[in-house]
Amino acid sequence: MAEVIDPGIMEVVDGRLRLVGGRCGACGEIEFPRRPSCRACGGLDITRAPLADQGVLWSWTVQRFPPPSPPYFGGADEFEPFGVGYVELPGEVIVEARLTESDPERLWIGMPMVLSGVDVVTEIGELARTFAFAPDRRGER
Repeated sequence: MAEVIDPGIMEVVDGRLRLVGGRCGACGEIEFPRRPSCRACGGLDITRAPLADQGVLWSWTVQRFPPPSPPYFGGADEFEPFGVGYVELPGEVIVEARLTESDPERLWIGMPMVLSGVDVVTEIGELARTFAFAPDRRGER
């Protein structure tokens, strides 16, 4: 597995990717990514909070053009459309993320999702791992 692209927001635990947010000690608000102060109450007691790796698709679209560089470092002719969505981690936070699925016929609001990862090319041409969410097919037959 490639190194994670940003160890401040994600880590690998027991071979699985995990997102890391922040929890306010004053009001309990959870944020992703972690900030130095709480957006809800302004508190400064923000502790590291590993986030759930399962959620539900809250909203989504398909990115059909290359993102600006950085963070995208491929050529326009190499670009492949990808899904982008908001995934609600119940009781925690809604995370904006890349999706591993981009077929509109295979995505729907409320769809169970599970944290995954995708390799991306960095500005120096190396592969790095970033987070994404994939349809959770564990309950399907």
